[in-house]
Amino acid sequence: MNRTRWIVMSEFMALITVCFVTINVAVAQSYPQKSIRLLVGFPPGGGNDALMRVIAPKLSEALGQQLVIDNRAGAGGNIAAEVTAKSAPDGYTLMMGFSTVLTTNQSLYRNVGFDAIKDFAPIAQLATAQYVLVVHPSLPVKTVSEFVAHAKSKPGSLNYASSGIGTPLHLAAELFKRQAGIDIVHIAYKGGGPASTALLGGEAQLMFGSVPSSMPHVKSGRLRAIAVTGLKRSVLAPESPTIDESGFPGFNVTAWGSLLAPAGTPRNVIRRLNEETVRVVRFPEMRQPINNTGYEPTGTTPEQLAEFIRTESAVWAKVIKDANIRAE
Repeated sequence: MNRTRWIVMSEFMALITVCFVTINVAVAQSYPQKSIRLLVGFPPGGGNDALMRVIAPKLSEALGQQLVIDNRAGAGGNIAAEVTAKSAPDGYTLMMGFSTVLTTNQSLYRNVGFDAIKDFAPIAQLATAQYVLVVHPSLPVKTVSEFVAHAKSKPGSLNYASSGIGTPLHLAAELFKRQAGIDIVHIAYKGGGPASTALLGGEAQLMFGSVPSSMPHVKSGRLRAIAVTGLKRSVLAPESPTIDESGFPGFNVTAWGSLLAPAGTPRNVIRRLNEETVRVVRFPEMRQPINNTGYEPTGTTPEQLAEFIRTESAVWAKVIKDANIRAE
């Protein structure tokens, strides 16, 4: 009797498994059947929003349904992330996830309302953007090694500007400061514009700035570019070496945008979204529009994005803890 019951139960479970797989395949084949809400955690018009607005029309075309961008600005992107994490995992709510939201905010803020690793299903990284180390031209340095030597000869005398406490520009400088073993003083401003103005006026001597906003000042001679922060040279500043190749192997700080869904979204839906997203960002005709936003197109697997989020989170958690940084 027990054996008969076991056989019946095994057959029942096998039937359930087949039904589950069949339903998932059917969902993926018919997905999407309606418009998709795409949450962006920053206001319209900024660089992060601009990247998604370049990609969204082509992705809508590829999926055959409209992607409706929903800007939920506030709390450094945490509001949009929390809304996404608590949404139904049906493929009809997605999030444009940025590096800060996914890798630094949980160390900077006490309560973010989501877990960046557990609450999302990664789809693909879309694009990356580098920063550039720029100095005031009065500083007698032209390379990273010259800058480090100069900073070590005058500990505590050089000021670096940032767009605010806990921002990417601040964290990039803190990571470099620790790896280079130099003592430079942080001055936080309310945004990248005021920070750049302070550097141009000599109030600060250096900063890590965005490539698009910094390079016009470099070309005019008002600032000097020392190096970029990625592992390869930027197509937007090809003459600037990387910090990695300038004596600090492995130094890699980038901003990046990605696409995510709530955890529990069917794997076949994630696969469909990944295939279409990667195909779109790698279209040759998409390269220049994406470059115009300050980014360079990438495209990854869901697994690669998940691992990248874990790795980056660990790096920035240590920097934030060591420097005792808290978001304002």
